[in-house]
Amino acid sequence: MAVTKAFSAEHKTLTVDISGRFDFASHQDFRNAYEGVAEPKSSAYVINLKDATYMDSSALGMLLLLRDHAGGDNARITLKNANPDVRKILAISNFDKLFTIE
Repeated sequence: MAVTKAFSAEHKTLTVDISGRFDFASHQDFRNAYEGVAEPKSSAYVINLKDATYMDSSALGMLLLLRDHAGGDNARITLKNANPDVRKILAISNFDKLFTIE
């Protein structure tokens, strides 16, 4: 599992790429990717799941922690490029109500 991050040119959007298994083993790397971002409540986040092969309940919890960090109901977080298995987990968990899923 690997977590990488990149900022947009304007530093207004943080993109976090997840590859491999998105589970508890990636907790610290995922958290390090978004903590310390200036003005988190005005930033947008994109979680790119293109290369994520698996997601478990701890990954769902990590996404909820990111949502809280980014401003809760006012957070602008997009989950992108999930494969059908990961997308099914997100749908069953009703994450489409909390996040933008593309």
